[in-house]
This record gives sequence, C-alpha cells and structure tokens, in this order.
Amino acid sequence: MNRYSVRTLVEAMGGDLIAGRDDLMVESGVSTDTRTLRSGALYFALRGDNFDGHQFLEEAVSKGAAGLIVSSSTAEIYEAGEVPVIKVEDTPIALQKLAKWYREQLDVIVIGITGSNGKTSTKDFCASVVGQRYAVHATRGNLNNHIGLPLTLLEADDTDEVLVLEMGMNHPGEIAPLCEIAKPQIGIITNVGHAHIEFLGSKEAIAEEKGALGRALPEVGTLLITAGCEFAEYFASRSPARAVAVGNGRGVIRAESLCSSEGGSSFDLVIDGESNSQVQLKVAGRHMVNNALLAAGAGWALGLSPDEIALGLQGARLTGGRLRCFEKKGITIYDDTYNANPDSVRAAIGVVADLPALNGSSRTVVLGMMGELGRFSEDMHLQVGKHAAKQQLQVVSVGVEAARIAEGARREGGSVVEHFDRYEDAAQWLKETLRAGDTVLFKGSRQAAVERVMNQVFPQTTN
Repeated sequence: MNRYSVRTLVEAMGGDLIAGRDDLMVESGVSTDTRTLRSGALYFALRGDNFDGHQFLEEAVSKGAAGLIVSSSTAEIYEAGEVPVIKVEDTPIALQKLAKWYREQLDVIVIGITGSNGKTSTKDFCASVVGQRYAVHATRGNLNNHIGLPLTLLEADDTDEVLVLEMGMNHPGEIAPLCEIAKPQIGIITNVGHAHIEFLGSKEAIAEEKGALGRALPEVGTLLITAGCEFAEYFASRSPARAVAVGNGRGVIRAESLCSSEGGSSFDLVIDGESNSQVQLKVAGRHMVNNALLAAGAGWALGLSPDEIALGLQGARLTGGRLRCFEKKGITIYDDTYNANPDSVRAAIGVVADLPALNGSSRTVVLGMMGELGRFSEDMHLQVGKHAAKQQLQVVSVGVEAARIAEGARREGGSVVEHFDRYEDAAQWLKETLRAGDTVLFKGSRQAAVERVMNQVFPQTTN
C-alpha cells in the first residue's frame, strides 16, 4: 500500500480515532495476522468462529503496528504507548471500505476472475501473460473472499499497472460486493459447475451469482467466457461489456492442433482468425488449456501480441496443489490436492484417463470427499466413482465421507476398487501396489487433506 497518514485512513474507513496521534504515517500496508505483521502496518482485529483478533493487540503493538483497528475498546492497549487506536462498528466492513477507497486512488487495470473451477490456475496464467508487458500484482494463493480480496488490493502500490484478482464465493450475493470494491475492467468467468451447490441450490443460481462479475463491467470493458459453457450466451447478454468466447477449436480465441501428453499440452493459439503462435503448456489437462486461453484473452484485451501471450503461458508457474506433475521411483504423480468438486474431479480423472497404460502399468486415482454439496453429496460421490471406473482406472477412496466414491466404482464394475477410512491404511496399500511406470492422481476437497496420503507414500514432496 502507498504511504498515508492515520488521519487519511481513518476518514476513508469511517472510523473514530479514540487514542493516539492522527498524523503518524502508515508505511507497510495492513495486516490481520500478528504472526506476519510488519512494522509500520495497520492491524485489523477481526473476529472469526475460532479466534478473536482483539486478543492480540498487545502483540501487534510490540511488533510495531502503526495503528489498531478495533470494534471494541480495550483498556490495556493504552498502556502500550501512543499507538493510534481506531474504533469502527465492524472491522471486516472497515477493511472493505478502506480497500474500496484505496482502489479509487490507484491508476490500474483490474482483471477479475470467478468461476466454479480453475480460478487460481487462470489467475496464475493471467499474471504471467500480462506480466510480459506490465507490472502485475495478483492474488496470493486463494485470498479471494470478502477478506482476502481487500487484503490483496491493499498490497498493491503505484508501481503496479495491472491487478489480477480472484473472486470467490460460496453463498448468494458475495460476488457483487467484491466487484464494487475492485471495479474490474476485464472479467473472466471460467465456468459454471457444482461447487457450492449446497448453498445455492442449482447451477442456474450459481450462474446468476458468477454472472455478477459480467454485469459489473463497464461498456468499454471485456468479458471473457468459455465457448462451451452452457451459460455463455446468458453471461454475454447480461453484460454491458464486449463478450469474447474462448475454447478448444472454437471461439474468438482458440486452441487448434491440440496435442496432450503426460507433462503438458501443445497447441496453436489462434486469435480473431488471424494471428497464431505455438504454445507449450507445462501442465497437463484439457481444462488447463481452457484456463490458459482465458488468460490469453486478457492479454489480447490489453494489447499483447500472440508471441508475448505464448511466452507468458509457457512460463507460468501454477500455485501448489493444482495438477502438479512430478516423478518419483519411476511413478508419475499428479498432485491436485488443493480442492475438489465434481467437475474438477472429472477433469483431473480425464487427465489420467488420457494417458496410455503401457506394458501392464496401472493408472490409479486416490480421491477424498468433496465438500459443500449438501443434499446432492451422496449421488455426486457415487457418480464420480462410476465415472472413474468407466475410464478403466484403479479407484481408491480415502476417508469415511468418501466411501460412496468406491461404492459407485464397484457398481460400475471397476476392476480394482479400494476404500480406506484411515489415511495410513491407504498409504500402505499404495506403497505395496504402485510400481515404476504407474501413474497416480491425488485429489480431494481441502478438508479431505488427501496430500497426507501422498506425502506418506512419496516423502519429501511439497504442495
């Protein structure tokens, strides 16, 4: 964040200075975590289900906080010195107000990214592409909600030219406020799947929520959508911005002559029917090609050449746990453990299914539970298991909540199907079963922590 006085920031967030001087300067942005707080930063005391940031005010002062944002008075802190204390009605709302004000001070292009799957990978591709010509600041990890997006925005400064921001949600009405804060000029909707269907009830409701990004764009903006998405026309018709479709073999921006391999994909990038450049992606999966094309569209909207875009896509480094491919003991391992929903699991299964099983080698998928599916959960776990078995893969489900995956695979007649309630037992079976030449995928929702199995089977790996 750029340098401002406490007085200016108090006015921006609508708070009251109840202690300390208002002429002190904030030098190091903002923080909500005293463990990573830098001297000279504002500390926002947030409350969550399992913590209360107000319990760490003294620690924040000891680490050199430039000011404390609190939602209740804390007498003890006044003994720690003349640190400014700013009282607000609600600390998360104050953080959002500050981020919205700060966005208005920045002369930047904002690219907003939402969708059921692929947000983080698309963000990584996008940052790499746009970074070929512009100074870019992008969401770290998946800090994409009502707290993460303001924090990401407040990390930017006057040296940045483009911000690439993920916009996540799991309940209705969450995308529009993020757009109000970020004011994106370019929007990317990766797809509409079943993620968070527990809270939204239907794919149509999910599309309505994701479509808030398109509706928030200005007329001079650009909305990038997947040509094969069943809601593509719906998104385009409701956005004031120019809508641009991308896809494998179709769309204004498309991949032609696609070739997939164990370690990645190659294709000809075709833009508006004329320009083309060869692209070599270092990550496998047809869905990753689509994510790359959406990022290519952002680069094209900002005036980058096809060659610049290709260099950016080829040089992209994806956030950990997103279909990372590596080899150990002659075994090819796909680490896609960061998160999972029915659509992303099917996409990952497709990567393994597309690989040939040579000389008796096996292809195995190790799957954990998928969260936030509500009343659809039982059927969707069954369907994922059936789908994996149809691809003639070995199916291993891990954790009590994932048992229906194995049941679905057995119903489909899978030749090798195993279920383990305990991670240790799954790891032991894999150690005894996998051989050089085999391929194995690890995937599950965040709470499933399937990486625990992967790291027991293949020690020293990182996510």
